Amino acid sequence: MVTYTTTWNSLFNDPFFIGFDRLANKINTTATNSQGFPPYNVVKKDEETWVVELAVAGFTKEDITVTEQDGTLKIEGSKEDGTMTTDYLHRGIANRKFTRSFALGEYAYVDNAELKDGMLNVTVKIELPAEKKPKNIRIK
Repeated sequence: MVTYTTTWNSLFNDPFFIGFDRLANKINTTATNSQGFPPYNVVKKDEETWVVELAVAGFTKEDITVTEQDGTLKIEGSKEDGTMTTDYLHRGIANRKFTRSFALGEYAYVDNAELKDGMLNVTVKIELPAEKKPKNIRIK
């Protein structure tokens, strides 16, 4: 039997909800490609930093677009298909178009993106405004 708490916790541990474990007051919907390409990881570095890692072998930084808009991180890749000039005996490395989207928490933003050794790393940070941070109250 699944309880409401277990279901709620599993929702916010879903990798499509980046930054929601601390900021669960805003729920965004997310759309992602259904084919599972490219494979990705979501790594929690600390309480304020996550990294989305995408395996994009064969793509250059000119082939990839990373955008943040309305609480959504969108990563798209498009590469010219050179199959007309190349005679493949086996083709196992995909270079098809892709789109991956991730919902971001209320105070989450994309800090940077880096492509190195076939891995695209997009750093997402959480920055709470001063009025939302915990404060100590002096007892009189």
